[in-house]
Amino acid sequence: MDVLIRPFNDDYFSVNFPGKFNEALLNAVRNVPDRRWNNEHKLWLIPNKQQTLDILLRNFYETGQFSEKTAEPSENVYITEKQKEEHERLEREIKTLTEALQTMHYSIRTIENYTYWIKDFLRSYHNNFESLGQKEINEFLTNLAVKEHVSASTQNQALAALLFYFRHVRHEDTDNFKDVIHAKHKRRVPVVLTKQEVASVISHMEGSKRLAVELLYGTGMRLNEVLSLRILDLDFDRNEITVRFGKGGKDRRVMLPKSLIPKLKEHIKEVRNIHDKDLAEGWGAVQLRDGMAKRSEQMAKEFRWQWLFPQKNRWLNEKTGQQGRHHIDESILQKAVKTAVREAGIIKKASCHTFRHSFATHLLEAGYDLRTVQELLGHSDVRTTMIYTHVLSRGAKEIVSPLDEILNGNDAEF
Repeated sequence: MDVLIRPFNDDYFSVNFPGKFNEALLNAVRNVPDRRWNNEHKLWLIPNKQQTLDILLRNFYETGQFSEKTAEPSENVYITEKQKEEHERLEREIKTLTEALQTMHYSIRTIENYTYWIKDFLRSYHNNFESLGQKEINEFLTNLAVKEHVSASTQNQALAALLFYFRHVRHEDTDNFKDVIHAKHKRRVPVVLTKQEVASVISHMEGSKRLAVELLYGTGMRLNEVLSLRILDLDFDRNEITVRFGKGGKDRRVMLPKSLIPKLKEHIKEVRNIHDKDLAEGWGAVQLRDGMAKRSEQMAKEFRWQWLFPQKNRWLNEKTGQQGRHHIDESILQKAVKTAVREAGIIKKASCHTFRHSFATHLLEAGYDLRTVQELLGHSDVRTTMIYTHVLSRGAKEIVSPLDEILNGNDAEF
C-alpha cells in the first residue's frame, strides 16, 4: 500500500495515494485536524506541524496496513551531503521562480500551482539537473497522464509551469521545445441545474454557507472569488460587487442581487461582532497583499478589509504566537453543497461551479446578450462563453424527434 507524503508549500505538506487505496486510509487522513482537499491537484493538504504529522502517521498505523516501524515518525534522519546540496539547489530554484512570478504579478494561486509542479519536476530529475530539457518534460507529462490520470487541463497547467521555469529561471529558448506534449481538451457540455433545482439545493442549506451559495448563483462568481470577498467589495448604493484579482489577475464588477441585500447587511453585522471581539483580544488583522501590507500595518485591522466570510476559529502561529482569521476554506463549502445536492434528491453531478454554469445559462435563456454574460463571468474570449449556448432551453429539447411523430400516428406505422 503506497502513501506519498511530501512538502506542498511552507504551510502544508501533501498526502497522495499513487496506487490503490481504501476507505480506512481515507479516514486516516480525514481524521487529521485542519486537513483539506485540494481538488486542483487531487491530493490532501495537511498543516505543516510536527504534531499534525504525528497524528497522521499514528492514524495510518492504526489501520493495520503498515508496520509500526514504518509509521513511527523518526527524530533522527541521516541526510547525506549530496542530499543536502540537492535540497539547497531546489530551494534556490524555487526562490528564483517565486520572485519571477511575483515580479510579473502572477496571482497567489498561480504561484502556488507553478511552485508545486516545478518542485515535483525537479525532484523527479534531481540526478540530471543540468541536462533537463524537452525529453524530461515529455516524460513528466506522460507520467501525469498515464500513471496519475490527471485531466487535460491539469496536464497543460503543469506544462505552462515548466515552460515558465525554463524561460524565466533557466533562461532557455523555449522555441526549442516545439515537440512538447500538449494535452487535447475534450469538449464537455457543462452541468446545469434548473431554477427549481437551484432553489431546492439552496433550501437545504443554512447560515453563511447558504448565503455564499446564493452569491455563487446570483452573481456567477467562481468559488474562490466569493470566498475572497472583503467588506469593502460590496457597494449597496450601486448594487455592485467588485471582484478583485479574478482569474488572470483581472478585476471586474458584477451585480449585487437586491434580494440578498437584507441578508448581507445582517451578515456584515455578525462579521463586525467577530472582528470587534478579535480586536478586543489583541488581534483582528487580516492578510493583505504584499504591497498594501507594507504601506500600513494598521490597515490590516480596519473593518473594511475584513473577509466577508471569515473562518470560525482564528489560526495560530505556534512559533510566533500570532493569531488571525482567514476566510473559510473552499472545501467547507464544497462539502456543504455536496450534502445539499444529495438531500435535495438531485442526481446530476453538481458542485459549487455548477451554480456559475446555471447563472450563465439562465441569463441567456432570459434574453441577455452573449457579451453581457461574458463580462459578468470575466471571460477573456467570447468563445469560452459560447459553450452555454449549447444547453439553452430552446436547444435540443425543443426539437420534436421523428420517433415521436411515428408513435403519435403522424407518419407511417412500423
